[in-house]
Amino acid sequence: MKEKFKTLKDVFDLYTEKNLFHMMGQGHFEGLESPIGVGKEANTFSALRKGKRVLVKIYRLQTCDFNRMFDNLRTDPRFDGLKKKQRKVVFAWAKREASNLAKLGKVGLHVPKLIAHRDNIVVMEFIGDEGPAPQVITQKPKHPKAFLEKLIKQMKAMHEAGLVHGDLSPFNLLNWDENPYIIDLSQATPFRNPHAEELLERDVRVMATFFTKIGVKITPGELKAKV
Repeated sequence: MKEKFKTLKDVFDLYTEKNLFHMMGQGHFEGLESPIGVGKEANTFSALRKGKRVLVKIYRLQTCDFNRMFDNLRTDPRFDGLKKKQRKVVFAWAKREASNLAKLGKVGLHVPKLIAHRDNIVVMEFIGDEGPAPQVITQKPKHPKAFLEKLIKQMKAMHEAGLVHGDLSPFNLLNWDENPYIIDLSQATPFRNPHAEELLERDVRVMATFFTKIGVKITPGELKAKV
């Protein structure tokens, strides 16, 4: 199986490589195809699973903003008592995304379906066709008002499920066949978090600003009242 990682030998540390081998052995995916993106905390790759494409998200154990991640996690009541140790923080960050995907998938939200999770690796549904669905920032909706109405339903359902995204933006919102798909849920946190209201204010401000720019006038207050 190491042949599958030859071109990626400088990307993974030994611990992550062992985890990848383990997950492949369990049948969660057959092999990495190609890189999709490099984010603030993680690298994402497409992979195959039973002939279908999936997404493998690998949280980096070294080159990540460990302090920011810890500060964000420690106010989430689900991670009360988390120790400030880099590997534990990264594992908790990945676990939070996996847990959020599982919870929101169960209530029918347009988020990637969770397939598997192990330590710093999350395997999830691939949103797109041959290539990944574009971010809304790069492929703006043809009918912005209708798209916003769909997004409002998604945001409302998320909030009814007890979670606020906390980092919602046109960069982590996909436009797949004119339907909004919410991604990057590692920061989503329960409303029991003392910073939840502040995070909600941030989300509605960012999205209201974006949709106003593309022709749908809505204030943060109006959007907040709808979600």
